[in-house]
Amino acid sequence: MSRSTPERIDPILVANRGEISVRILRTVRALGYRSVAVFSDADRHAPHVELADEAVRLGPAPARESYLSIERLLEAARATGARSVHPGYGFLAENAAFARACAGAGLVFIGPSAEAIETMGDKGEAKRRMLAAGVPCVPGFHEPGASDEVLLAAAEEVGFPLMVKAAAGGGGRGMRRVERAADVQPAITVARSEALGAFGSEELILERAIRRPRHVEIQVLADAHGHVIHLGERDCSVQRRHQKVIEESPCPVMTRTGGPELRERMGEAAVAAAKSIGYVNAGTVEFLLDEAGEFWFLEVNTRLQVEHPVTEMVTGLDLVALQIAIAEGRPLELRQEDMLFDGHAIEARLYAEDPARGFLPASGRIACWREAQLEGLRIDAGVASGQHVSADYDPLLAKVIAWGRDREQARRRLVDGLAGTALFGVASNRGFLIECLEHDTFVAGEATTAFLEETRIGEPAAGLELDHDRDLSVAGAVLVFLAARDTAHARSLIVSPQLLDWGSSGLPRVRQRYRFAAGEAHLSVLALGRDRYQVDGRVDGEDVASEVEVLGRSAPDAELRIDGRRRRVLHHVEHEHRVHVSLGARTATFENLAASVEAVGEAQGGGRVVAPMHGTVVEVYVAPGDEVSIGMRIATVEAMKMQHELLAEVDGVVAEIAVEDGQQVAAGDLIAVIEDHA
Repeated sequence: MSRSTPERIDPILVANRGEISVRILRTVRALGYRSVAVFSDADRHAPHVELADEAVRLGPAPARESYLSIERLLEAARATGARSVHPGYGFLAENAAFARACAGAGLVFIGPSAEAIETMGDKGEAKRRMLAAGVPCVPGFHEPGASDEVLLAAAEEVGFPLMVKAAAGGGGRGMRRVERAADVQPAITVARSEALGAFGSEELILERAIRRPRHVEIQVLADAHGHVIHLGERDCSVQRRHQKVIEESPCPVMTRTGGPELRERMGEAAVAAAKSIGYVNAGTVEFLLDEAGEFWFLEVNTRLQVEHPVTEMVTGLDLVALQIAIAEGRPLELRQEDMLFDGHAIEARLYAEDPARGFLPASGRIACWREAQLEGLRIDAGVASGQHVSADYDPLLAKVIAWGRDREQARRRLVDGLAGTALFGVASNRGFLIECLEHDTFVAGEATTAFLEETRIGEPAAGLELDHDRDLSVAGAVLVFLAARDTAHARSLIVSPQLLDWGSSGLPRVRQRYRFAAGEAHLSVLALGRDRYQVDGRVDGEDVASEVEVLGRSAPDAELRIDGRRRRVLHHVEHEHRVHVSLGARTATFENLAASVEAVGEAQGGGRVVAPMHGTVVEVYVAPGDEVSIGMRIATVEAMKMQHELLAEVDGVVAEIAVEDGQQVAAGDLIAVIEDHA
């Protein structure tokens, strides 16, 4: 379809929230267009609301009453005079009904057609279409409307290991890997439940699981005039629970012998896939790539990808601006032969989740957020200090992206960027990301989709890394000491700054006992003079004796010299006895228990089964009087669109059930009590 003049599309309504809404709004503003943001009650003061020219309340926090309500979004567009809608990713971005409703309301949908979304949104239909177009596909079973019995029979034909997948979704939801026939039915049951909750459809497909592949995707752009190009590839192999964690461009394979030829073949396949369905706008064709250089079609994502910034950083293009130009009806001015790739970019997804508790989604108030400022670093964030992280939405807080002349420079910059970004008050995977980036396998560019399974990064360690945790503990002890001292000075208990760290009877010693994520520390702090301290005691049974010099302190930054080694420490003082501290990959909250009236809480676990996070009880599997054994399912709790099974930690008899199906629970709420046979 050709137009003599561009389609008028502003104001542009961004039908999303968080970091992607902020990212889109920045480009809309840079283009000089007016923008409209939408928000739920949970996001009333979120950064994307402040950034837009106008903002409209959708409704309460639950997504189905706000960001997933097509009717409320269309009403927001009518009320503000918006002419177009950018869906971002997630929520309704790949919802054909939403794209169709926008068209029906006279709104330009900044994305592909409803027909393309519908075709590619059904993984089974997508595979059938790609096979017809000659695009290589992973062997599997893709027939629509299959019952559990049909899927069980098909699993034997597909072979093991296999993947049970939601036909209508992605992002790891409704997806389970199955190693043996006995586990197929439980996987189907859970996958159907997750798929229905996340995508409104419980239809499933089966695919053969390819061992140790790379997950490589090709970014495509297609205009309304039949012109389709690709913008190179992204390697998204580092995944946890089938959800991408770290992405990069180019794929390390493409920089080796034969890489350019492989990129050309994969790019041609991606372009052919887009042309076969008449695709228009930005999209991503995903493949699995094995060690021999063979690749298979996985799916088409009919939207802007979370990881699009790495492509922007190596091409110099603004993909959102290109999406808008295509939606206006403008022809692409780029030709395939014009595409140049400069340097290397790596992105890490910063999630609100607790690695110490099996990466369960975390919620709560962000006490401090401060982005690192480094050359070659880009941070796409949708959060701010003081903001509440809700359990109603995906836990992605920000994306930290680094560019370098080569892969190693980009990797080092990303590590520095993560280490220098302060995030306190809510648990995050920041340290986990740094450990991934520092692992020898990743450094060598050899990470496959089996990387985390094989390395066990993020799993509870058998023992502490004493040197690292000692420095973290020592830094925490000194910073809590200084917080209490500063508070005393502010209350005029110490009248002159020149007298800080001195007393009438000589140098003061303060004995402190702390609890923190890695355990407990019993430390004393002795002031040796201005900005110099001796820290002695024990950290989880290990003796500690360190000398600390405070070189500089301006929250959240602190420069300490610990036993002669200069360390950069991030910190946030919540109150005089509680300080959040981050050193390298480790973050902990130090609370002076000796000075606080608060006691160490009773340890969870054992016979008490508690909710690990805020969420909804999906199902309770046992009743009072039932015999249970270690590892048996007690209940399932759903949070942030993922289901988490709670298991018995002891053999015994169920003495109490404190919840019922459908009940909302908070972190720490009692689910059940098991009387231990022991």
